[in-house]
Amino acid sequence: MKAARRQRSPARFDFAQGKAQLRCYSQRMVLNLLIGTVVISLTVLVHTFGLIAVTHAMGYLVARFRMHGRRSRTVAMISIVTGLFAVITTEVWLWAGLYLLLDIFADFETALYFSTITFSTVGYGDIVPAHQWRVLAALEGVNGFLLIGWSTAYLVAAGTRIGPFKAGEHF
Repeated sequence: MKAARRQRSPARFDFAQGKAQLRCYSQRMVLNLLIGTVVISLTVLVHTFGLIAVTHAMGYLVARFRMHGRRSRTVAMISIVTGLFAVITTEVWLWAGLYLLLDIFADFETALYFSTITFSTVGYGDIVPAHQWRVLAALEGVNGFLLIGWSTAYLVAAGTRIGPFKAGEHF
């Protein structure tokens, strides 16, 4: 005797539930973009004023430490690299603090680790944020990419203007 096969009726799409899910996703996306825009604006301000401070500190240190009557180009580059590292570190910590504030990660160490690998665009993938915060993490990656690029441009400009790589001296 053959077993009677039960036919399944095709699943019906619940439009009301679909609209509610879409609304929820849209609200999360807007929240991610809004928070990301605020934090990106803050990091751009930190970067701008940080580079101004690095420039002033470098000028002070170069004037203070002269080698053989000349400005010390080595001191200039060391002060710029150290200053850029401090500025970028501040920005990474700002993102990590946000993740902790939003309760995306359980502890600051995890938030800082995630922020560092995301900001630097390394992105190991061993730690990931909750599904609803993925766009915010992506925004940090773009933010880091741009600010690290800006720092590189600043470093190259300083190296050719006052540092050890003055145009025409070595190449």
